Amino acid sequence: MNVMDLLYGELASFLSQAIVVVMVALMFVISLRLFLDRRKKGYMSMTISLVFVALQYILQLYLTVRGIHSSLTDYAQHMLKIISFVLINMGIYQLYNRTSRKQYIFFYGLIIMGFVVSVLHFSVPSLYNGTEQQVRLLQDIGLELYVFVLIFLCFYMIPPYIGQQLKYQLALTIYFFYQSIHLVNAYMYGDVQPVLTFADNLLPILFYFLLFMLLFERVVELMQAIYNSSITDGLTRLYNRKFFYNRVSQHVQRHLPVYILFSDIDNFKKLNDTQGHQMGDNVLKQVAQIMKDEAEECGIAGRYGGEEMVVMVSDPSVKMDAFAERIRSRIEKETIVTASIGYSKYKNGLSAEELIKQADEAMYRAKTTGKNKVVKFS
Repeated sequence: MNVMDLLYGELASFLSQAIVVVMVALMFVISLRLFLDRRKKGYMSMTISLVFVALQYILQLYLTVRGIHSSLTDYAQHMLKIISFVLINMGIYQLYNRTSRKQYIFFYGLIIMGFVVSVLHFSVPSLYNGTEQQVRLLQDIGLELYVFVLIFLCFYMIPPYIGQQLKYQLALTIYFFYQSIHLVNAYMYGDVQPVLTFADNLLPILFYFLLFMLLFERVVELMQAIYNSSITDGLTRLYNRKFFYNRVSQHVQRHLPVYILFSDIDNFKKLNDTQGHQMGDNVLKQVAQIMKDEAEECGIAGRYGGEEMVVMVSDPSVKMDAFAERIRSRIEKETIVTASIGYSKYKNGLSAEELIKQADEAMYRAKTTGKNKVVKFS
């Protein structure tokens, strides 16, 4: 064994196929686990497509090791290649979208069209009288060219509907170059041009590596979305009460100088009764956005319950009276409601619960002494 065998020989082809099988196996485990946990069609399609990819490359490995080449094995490899390519792209589409009957017809229609094109494979021997090598190449040309049709269709039709568009298009571009180099090497150089053979072995690895990264990053996106939904309020997108309380507790336990601002929208029940719950929800979102904007650089904002929203200010340089007044003023100017606001400052010996309760009591005094004002706990 020498370096040339590793780069251009049959061993290079074997290593390339083995690496792809390993990556496909990892993708299969991830996809199967996602399907078992979430039962989404996208993960099922991805899992099934990876089975076909694995079959394709395991067959190639077997044929490479045994040195078998025949018309039937060539046909099986090409059809597995087309089926797996269509299914894996359908799986990527379904990772981000619900699939209607129209999309199923499109993707499965591409597979059926592959079988139609494959008729050429069986027709050539009776129509063309050439050498065995010439007949075999001519048999394969229809399916090889059909792969280009699939690449272009997927390149232009799928990216607008998925995330990670650039990574997906880069993967298809690599696959396009792989298919082009594969054809040039096979039909012009008889699979013996060293540089083309090296690229023919390398590019599939890059293609499946990008698909692996795409699937992995989609898993990260889903995990992040699940985590965010567990710590935020669904309507306002502010942190929920549990998360906010835990963060306050962390600061209090470390004796950090924090302020708690507690706000309550004035006459909110009357607004719901007279203008409807949709208007009430819109107002909550508007007020929440003001809270989030103001707290972005100095703390965190949360929804404590109903129309009550809170802010923990952890930046000791913030002048709390001006900060609270700015929030009150923005709510009055930018929405159709006003808010009563109270705030308190952490002192040694206070618990998180007591600190929040003090801010709540200050808000209650603002509410009962005229509303639409800011009161400091004392």
